[in-house]
Amino acid sequence: MSMEKWSTKSWRNKLMKMKKDNNKRRDFIKKSTLIVGAGLAAPNYTFGITHSTKNMEDIVGHGDFKYRVDKEWGVQDRSKIPVNDCHEMAMDSKGRLFMTTTGADNNNVLIYDKSGKVLDSWGTEFPGAHGLTLSGEGDDQFLFITDPETHKVTKTTLDGKILMTLERPKEVEGYESDDQFLPTETAIMPNGDIYVADGYGKNFIIQYNSKGEYIRHFGGSGEGDDKFNCCHGITLDTRDKDNPTLLITSRASQEFKCFSLDGKHLETIPLPGCSICRPVIHGDNIYFAVIVTKTWDSWDGMLAVLDKNNKVVSLPGGSNPQYVNGILTEPVFDGKTFRNPHDVLVDGDGDLYVPQWASDKVYPIKLTRV
Repeated sequence: MSMEKWSTKSWRNKLMKMKKDNNKRRDFIKKSTLIVGAGLAAPNYTFGITHSTKNMEDIVGHGDFKYRVDKEWGVQDRSKIPVNDCHEMAMDSKGRLFMTTTGADNNNVLIYDKSGKVLDSWGTEFPGAHGLTLSGEGDDQFLFITDPETHKVTKTTLDGKILMTLERPKEVEGYESDDQFLPTETAIMPNGDIYVADGYGKNFIIQYNSKGEYIRHFGGSGEGDDKFNCCHGITLDTRDKDNPTLLITSRASQEFKCFSLDGKHLETIPLPGCSICRPVIHGDNIYFAVIVTKTWDSWDGMLAVLDKNNKVVSLPGGSNPQYVNGILTEPVFDGKTFRNPHDVLVDGDGDLYVPQWASDKVYPIKLTRV
């Protein structure tokens, strides 16, 4: 049975119910643990993280994209470095890994090194910190943070200085109030143009220039080729260097949609069973987190790797990818690797880093390519 395709409004209602259910489940687990494990000391986590090897035995993935799982990679002392719902990660020119996490009582941006040590954290202005896009080169790099809770897109320096804020686009008809603007992702062009995906709101893609001045918009909610059902993620696809395009998620419809830079629909890529967060381009491949396959309350997510022909070649955390008559067979969760993976960062060695959403406040994990 395939996952139902919710509207944006019903998706948000389902999201709230899921968080309540997760809280009940966590309370049950906590109480059960106290009963079963009374007298046992809790594990100590250091700020710099001390690894064991007990969680590094599993190999996941398929074909040329297999990985060793390290669930302890990002673990920290929660009293010093708390996280809530972790969303996305990006790497700067120095090899530092930036991650967004929600919450009003903790810093919303964490900065890791590749060993899993937190180098710094900052920012309490983004309680719903979601999308994270890094732009620029060398020492001239910036972050774009989307926050559907504050209804803003914010450009910052790498150390957290706010440089620009984008709010509800007044030029776009269809918004009756500021709180209807619920941005989830940005894509930044080489010339500085900014594309904002209003994935939890009206499902428009809004294009701005580098100064934040409105250029155009396209999309909107719907089932047509040029519409979206939760345009959760967006990125610039430069695999065809002569014809760069926008690759945009229509998550509740379990598909990618390709658009020209001026907003014309080019192609739809169906991915049954894959509720896609955002596409990540690395070499000739597309990587993405499948946040859920069947139900939102069973922690059944995985990762996916697509080849240059947009065919799934590996499903770390899931079943071997199969196609029947050119259509992807819905993947099956392996029951152990992930909970709700929300993003994937690929480093220069091909290793993967995975933050997770609504997963009992877990830290990101690492998959080392083998």
